[in-house]
Amino acid sequence: MFQNKIIVITGASSGVGSELARLFASKGAQVVLLARNVEKLAELQRQINIEGGLADYYLFDLTDIDSIHLIVKKIISRFHRIDVLINCAGVGKFELFSEMDSGMIDQMFAVNVQGLIHCTQAVLSSMMQQKHGCVVNIASLAGIITTSKSVVYGATKHAVIGFSNGLRMEVAKKGIRVIVVNPGPIRTPFLKLADPSGHYLEKAGRFMLDARTVAEKVIRAIERNKREINLPWYMGMGAKLYQLMPGVFEKIFGRIINMK
Repeated sequence: MFQNKIIVITGASSGVGSELARLFASKGAQVVLLARNVEKLAELQRQINIEGGLADYYLFDLTDIDSIHLIVKKIISRFHRIDVLINCAGVGKFELFSEMDSGMIDQMFAVNVQGLIHCTQAVLSSMMQQKHGCVVNIASLAGIITTSKSVVYGATKHAVIGFSNGLRMEVAKKGIRVIVVNPGPIRTPFLKLADPSGHYLEKAGRFMLDARTVAEKVIRAIERNKREINLPWYMGMGAKLYQLMPGVFEKIFGRIINMK
């Protein structure tokens, strides 16, 4: 299914993004790696090429709108199309809202929401011309159940879910699919910024997902034309229960979900 497909991945230098790159490359895809860390991108490209895959990379800053459009134009000029865009880049900080620095608030919205939206828009015109494509937005279960110390992060992911749902309906008749992925906590370098104290990792470590597992689930969702996936399944069930009975859910599970 992915043989010779052009797969563009933001946030590809580590975590789920890098695992997705390796998996897609192993399936015969040409992966295009986008992130801010050139050294990590170059190393990942080297590893993929050694393993027999095809990878290219570009320095990419989601907070620079002009740069986003410029890089996307370069990718399309070189490869002539983009078959799949995976918006995987994200930033978060687990902290009480009343104590959070305004710069961090702005950064989370700039990367998680505005950057994702502008990147999608930059790619979309090409997909509409070719009359096919798939956009995968990595959101979070925090966008459904937002808990204390993740108030702003959850708000950004809630925005991603809403954006994805509306865009899906807007482009459905143009041959473009939109998939939203809502994982629970993942053991990745993301946590170094989000929770430098290590407190959350210590408490929630046993519930954390493996980045490789999440990447495999994302690829399966694309293959099976899923609309949305929640990971892991039991947290997904909790999210559905929360949507049906939020007050009851908070009373029963409040202490568990507020581990931060």
